[in-house]
This record gives sequence, structure tokens and C-alpha cells, in this order.
Amino acid sequence: MSQSERFMKRLYGPKDFYGQVEAMMHHIKDLRPTQDKARISKQFVERIMMAVTEVNGCRYCSYFHTQAALKEGINKEEVDQLLTGCLEAAPEKEIPALYFAQHYAESGAKPQADAVRCLEDTYGLPQSRQIREYIRMIMIGNTLGNAFDALRVRVKGKPAAGSSLGKELGVMLGILWMMPVILIRKIFSREPLMDTV
Repeated sequence: MSQSERFMKRLYGPKDFYGQVEAMMHHIKDLRPTQDKARISKQFVERIMMAVTEVNGCRYCSYFHTQAALKEGINKEEVDQLLTGCLEAAPEKEIPALYFAQHYAESGAKPQADAVRCLEDTYGLPQSRQIREYIRMIMIGNTLGNAFDALRVRVKGKPAAGSSLGKELGVMLGILWMMPVILIRKIFSREPLMDTV
């Protein structure tokens, strides 16, 4: 099989996906900062989305967030660079967060503690938490999109290496049961949901 025919997207199984969904739901409150100065701009959010998507290779998220970035006023040259992993055209103050976003995706949602501390030192706790929550959200979108793509190529007789029908369906259908299960766990458990970075 030639390089062009290989499935070049990052795939996650149902267990990893469950962890992503649980972490996002546990930290969703971080998107509502109490101070206006802690809010990050829509352009910054779109840069984060594209930085993660470039690593994971989700074409659906790439298309959607390219359109959203252009609508928010990010120029096409910068969008093109972001979608190749180049951060040079991004505002200097956002580059540390974008490197962290790439690292988060490359590490499979398991960033190094030093990287988390560096993010917090650079942006402060409210903004760094908000940045991480946007990263978690796009990781979920990428995971779903890539599972769908893997299933699509499987139907065409070209299954993705390292994947299986069970993993692909487990992710795609998992979203239907995972969120209710996590909510029920949160309601009936005295223990907080796992506090992943």
C-alpha cells in the first residue's frame, strides 16, 4: 500500500474516548471564567482548534474550523500555515498555547506535567484552564471525525491499520451512552469526576 493510500489520521479507542469525554464534562465550567480579562478571543480559540486538528488529521474539523477562522478574520495565509503545523504567523502571545495544544494532541491527551505548569505560568490559571478545555473539546471532535473516516474506508475495503470495526463503532456510538453515564456517575458519586490534565 502506498503512502498516499495509508490512513494517516490519529485513532483513539472507546476507552480513550471515554476519558476525553469525562475530562471535558468535568472541566466544562472552565469555559465560563468569572473575569472578562480571562476570556480568550474567538480567533485564539480557532487557532487552538486548528493546532490540535493538524496533529490528529481530522478533515471534517479542518474544514469546519478553517471556515470559522476565516469568518473570525484570520487571514488565509495564516490558516494555511496552521494547518501544516507552522505557528510563525500566529500572534506571539498565543504561540505557547498553540505549542501546548500540539503537544496535548501528540501525547494522546496525556501532556507532561511540566508543559501544564508552563501553560499555567504563561497564562494564569483561569486562562490556562479555558485553553485546556477548548483543546479537550476539539480532541473529541477529532476522535469522532477520524473514527467515522476509518469506518468509511473500512466499508470501501481498506481498513485502517491498528483499528477495528469494534473500536470505530465504539467511539461513534459511545457518545450516545457516555455522556449520560458520566452525568449519572457525577450525580450519585461523592467522588469528583477524574481530574485529568
